[in-house]
Amino acid sequence: MIKVGLTGGIGSGKSYVAKIFSALGIPVYNSDLEAKKLYYREDVHRLMIKNFGNEVYLKSGDINKTYLANIIFNDKDALEKINSIIHPLVKEHFNRWIKENRQADYIIKEAAILFESGAYKDMHKIIAVTSPINLRIERVIKRDKSNREEILKKINNQLSDEELIERCDFHILNNGKALLPQVLKIHNTLLKLNKTINPQAIR
Repeated sequence: MIKVGLTGGIGSGKSYVAKIFSALGIPVYNSDLEAKKLYYREDVHRLMIKNFGNEVYLKSGDINKTYLANIIFNDKDALEKINSIIHPLVKEHFNRWIKENRQADYIIKEAAILFESGAYKDMHKIIAVTSPINLRIERVIKRDKSNREEILKKINNQLSDEELIERCDFHILNNGKALLPQVLKIHNTLLKLNKTINPQAIR
């Protein structure tokens, strides 16, 4: 089985691309979703408060997304600390999930920070999803009700599209045109690779 990373910047539409792979019958692991769930584990809850104060959680018990986002995008040391708490647990969960889906021809691991977290090292192939910046901003404004300045700040804190494309094996341009043919081409390539090549020898 081939392990395939799927990544892209905020507003690139990688989650939509992931849904297409899922519709094709490919198991998709959403790293960002699983990471969010971990914030409510008792041990993680305790570590987050210890390192970042009670403000990291709302009175309702929910994670304070605004406060957390401010930490992530303005303090690299704090971000590294959060990653050191969350990412090992995500990796552990992903490895269990892999065993449950070992019969698949290949699996997709969707992650916004695939390279930053080091998770790319465990992938055989990686797909980058990019999109024109104005379209990205438009999507995020519609989804999160954010303003343009906040979105641009987040975009500038992530890897550039050029760097993503250079570091990945496949590239999907999500500009609202011919998206399905791009996904199908990669899908068929990965199916062939799984049948003809030992995944350990791919990268």
